[in-house]
Amino acid sequence: MRQPPLLQRLRLKKRSQSLLVGLTWYTEETWVQVKATAADPECFEDSFVKWKAMAVLARREFQRSGVRAVECHIVPEAFFSWCTLNNQENNAASRAEFVSETLSAAHNTQA
Repeated sequence: MRQPPLLQRLRLKKRSQSLLVGLTWYTEETWVQVKATAADPECFEDSFVKWKAMAVLARREFQRSGVRAVECHIVPEAFFSWCTLNNQENNAASRAEFVSETLSAAHNTQA
């Protein structure tokens, strides 16, 4: 199979490097707090250690593919306030939305 021309490969690499992904990130304490109040605790790994191993692997895979992966620490009090303000429950979709909004806000202020 023939590779695309060098210029096309460079453009694709540049485009993938401009992608920014927020990874939901916890400390052991915040992981316990968020999981304890989650509507979907089954979506969490069995332990913080297992979660951390999975998260580190995911971050590595993103970076290996050229995507910039940024850890977005969930601060439970801020997240719970956000849920109340936005009429959301603590579930995977709301956690992802919170991280996305947090990353967007941080990224826009740095621009």
